[in-house]
This record gives sequence, C-alpha cells and structure tokens, in this order.
Amino acid sequence: MSAVDLRKRVGELMPRAREDLATLVAMRSVADPRQFPAADCRRAAGWVADAFAGAGFATRLADTPDGSQAVVGSRSCRRPGAPTVLLYAHYDVQPPLGDDEWRTPPFRLTEVDGRWYGRGAADCKGNILMHLTALRALGDDLPVHLKLVVEGSEEQGTGGLEAFVPEHADLLRADTILVADTGNVAVGQPAVTVSLRGMVNVVVSVEALSSELHSGMFGGPAPDALAALVSVLATLRDDAGDTTVDGLPNDGRWSGAPYPAEQFRADAGLSPGAVLLGSGEVADTLWARSTATVLGIDCPPVVGSAAAVTPRARARLNLRIPPGVEPAGAARALTGHLLAAAPWGVRLSVEVEATGHPFRMATGGPAYRGMAAAMQSAYGRPMTQLGQGGSIPLCTVLAETYPGAEILLIGVEEPQARIHAPNESVAPEEIAAMALTEALFLRGYAVGSG
Repeated sequence: MSAVDLRKRVGELMPRAREDLATLVAMRSVADPRQFPAADCRRAAGWVADAFAGAGFATRLADTPDGSQAVVGSRSCRRPGAPTVLLYAHYDVQPPLGDDEWRTPPFRLTEVDGRWYGRGAADCKGNILMHLTALRALGDDLPVHLKLVVEGSEEQGTGGLEAFVPEHADLLRADTILVADTGNVAVGQPAVTVSLRGMVNVVVSVEALSSELHSGMFGGPAPDALAALVSVLATLRDDAGDTTVDGLPNDGRWSGAPYPAEQFRADAGLSPGAVLLGSGEVADTLWARSTATVLGIDCPPVVGSAAAVTPRARARLNLRIPPGVEPAGAARALTGHLLAAAPWGVRLSVEVEATGHPFRMATGGPAYRGMAAAMQSAYGRPMTQLGQGGSIPLCTVLAETYPGAEILLIGVEEPQARIHAPNESVAPEEIAAMALTEALFLRGYAVGSG
C-alpha cells in the first residue's frame, strides 16, 4: 500500500475513530475509587482489550501491584527476522476538575469549532485511537511484530505498571517502544519528545492548635495554621518566580529548540499583561529546571467559614525535576526545605506521596530516523525535538529494563489540547496525521531494520 493509499485509508477510518473515541471518553476511567467507581476503569480496560483484539492482537487483562489492570497483547507478522515494536498508551484519565468551567460535558465527546472536547480526548484516549487507526489502515499488511501495553493508572502516579514491567520483562520486550503520551509543537507541526521532567508529590500538613479558637478572643497571639502554611509555601518561589528549594539547582538551560514567549502566552491563554515567571527563557523554566506547584489546599472554604483561628491545614505539592536530578534526593531536599520554613513553632509534617524519574531519550538510531522520515511524509515538514514538562515515570523503567531498545515519545497532545485542565480537546486532524505517521513508521522501520 502506497503512502497515498495509506493517507486515503486513514481518512476513511476517521468517522470510526470518532465513534470509538466517543465511546471511550464516556467511560469515567479515573483510577481513584474515592472519586469514581472502579467499574468504569474495568469497562475501559475491557473495551481497549476488545478493540485491539479486533485489530488482530491476542489480548488479556493483567493485574498490576497498585490494583489497576493493564491491557497487554501481541500480534505477529510473517516476515522473517522482523523487528518487534511495543505500543504504549493509557486508558485512565485525570478527574474532570471544575465541572462548572467545562463548556461541554466532560465525559461526552462534543465537537466545537472543529475540535473534539472531552476528558481524555487527547490524554490519552486520543492516542489509543491513533494506534488503532494506524493498525486498521495497515490491515493485514503488518510488517513488524507488535506488542501492546495500555496502562490503567498512569495519571495517579501509583506505579502499577512500573512495578509490573521488570517482573514481566519478556512479555513486553521489544526493539523499539512507541510511547504515545506526548504530542507536537502545534497542530500540523510534528515533533518527538526527547526530554521529560520527573516529579515528586508531597502532602505538607501544619497543626498549630488543638481546635478552632474565636478570632476576636484569641486571634493575634494564637498561631494560625493556615497563615503558617501560606508562609511556608511562599518560600518555594523567589521574587522572579523561580522555584527555590534549598539543595536543588535552579539555573538549568534548555539546549533544544526554543519555546517563544509569545507562543507560550497563546498556548496557555494568558492575558497580554500577564507576567511570565522565572528568570530564564520559557524553555528553560519548562524543561530544564525544577518547578514547584501547589496542587490543592485543605482549609475552611470562604462560604461558611467562621470567625475562628484555623487549627490545622495542609497542601498537596507537585515538584517537577529535570533530567539529572534524582527523585529521592529531590524529595529529601523539598522535605528539608519545608520543615525548615515552618514558623512560630507549629508542627509541620511532610508525606511523600509519589515520585517519578526524569528521562532523556537517545537519538540517532534507526527508529528515530524512521520516525523522522514518517513525520516528514505525513506532515510535509521536518520533525523537531521537544522537551516535556510532564512526567512519564514508566520511560525510565522501560529504559532500564530494555537498555537495547529505542524509545520514541509521540502523540496527539499539542498545546491547544489543554490536557489535565477543563475543556480538554483533541484536533481530529492530529489523530489522522499521527495515525498515518505511525503506519508509515511501522512499514518503513521494517524495511530499514531488515
């Protein structure tokens, strides 16, 4: 099948891709039973297993140590000496967050201005449909051996698949691994991600009093837990907005393609007068430096709050770390910084919730060259290299378990997708172009490695 025929075939498959994505988005597969029923994750896992079985895979559900289920599978070709490619994605999603901020129902795929909206439409269910559409376009013309793993708890950072992979190394062993959980510079501008930040999530708790105290009778001399917590959190950034955790460097420089400030403003939807944080370039702050973010705070809400001194408060923090910084050391540094910043003799404790290693991809191998050629053919323009501020801890585990494999990070999640935020969406043309890219890659990689 020629490249022209493959492109035509992908186009013919897009209505089916939309229907399948709508079905998958409707499954509220947040891998946290405290928020959504676990049955939705099981339904999503079953749907993914059946969909890939329909594409010629022998699939099954595998239990992982964190209680989630991964979809694993394989499909062989008849070509002697063909290489093996492992396809990765994840079916679990972030919680919708801010339901009142969604313009469309988060679990109903809805088209608005040519984009498809819904939680997981891009991250990462759109990438599952990218895989499926590529495989459907190739049909029986499979030029490589394929393996499959679709994770069920990636967004929770609980490490189910990271623990599963080393214990089942032969099951997923491959020459090249396509990690479909990133994306392009912009719609129509192809890229491969070569750098990922790792992460440390902690919960910091402050206790100042045994119970609430009337703010008129005791406020002033009595220590305020919420004010103490705010004071501690304020030490995590300096006046320029750089993260300043004692013991962590904050002067890294990104050596790849730049991220123009105006492009970042547009991608983030910032107002013209908004100040960009950090003393370096945007790419430095995003991809080469540690950054602390306050994810949530437990404290009395404004509505219903009493005139009382708050006795206890806590916050959940996310520290992103660049390649070269180890999570264990970063966790120690962050914990020590927070403990040292506690004012007024309050009791402060830090619980390390989850960690993930940063990752830097090797370039220049046959799979990398094959992906560059496939993107050039699919998009009509050269592939570029990106960093990624997000974390995919599995990449480090894959690199350690399969040191001889090439790992390529690709996907449909360009900046307008607004993954993890309200109004997540995917550009259908990105699903089509990346499915064509993957089909061209699989065919070209088979020839190039033969």
